[in-house]
Amino acid sequence: MTDGALRILVTGGTIDKVHDPRVEALVFPRDGATLVPEMLAMGRCHFPLVQIVMLKDSLDFDDADREAIAAAAAAAPEAALVITHGTGTMGATARFLQGRVPGKTVVLTGAMRPHSISASDGSFNLGGAVVAAQVLPEGVYGVMNGRVIPAARLDKNVEAGRFDL
Repeated sequence: MTDGALRILVTGGTIDKVHDPRVEALVFPRDGATLVPEMLAMGRCHFPLVQIVMLKDSLDFDDADREAIAAAAAAAPEAALVITHGTGTMGATARFLQGRVPGKTVVLTGAMRPHSISASDGSFNLGGAVVAAQVLPEGVYGVMNGRVIPAARLDKNVEAGRFDL
């Protein structure tokens, strides 16, 4: 794979949230930036292009948001795509994308704990997604908790706090 042959589409979710002590809540950075480049740099992964589509909690997504994600994925010149996404509705978006991005390998990923907080699973999941997007056949998948999960089966086990096959 050559430099720039993989694009990461950022849509928000826990992976990109930071603690705001003024409101005592997890929020997106005030400057509208994403933490994904920092995560890539920590892994010495220099080649993906990073594009912010939106920074939004996936529990607030509607079909217009999913259409915007699909449009960004379809417009990307790269055949390998990673989409950072909130875990709450990741499966719904993955299934929405099926059939809307032909000729591409699309891998959704996210985190149960923000990258900005210690013991986050975000870097592990992002690294897995970057690799998966380069080697999986065309289609839509999720990579979470060390597993590659087809879109049709991508759902969070809320009680266990993970994604299972």
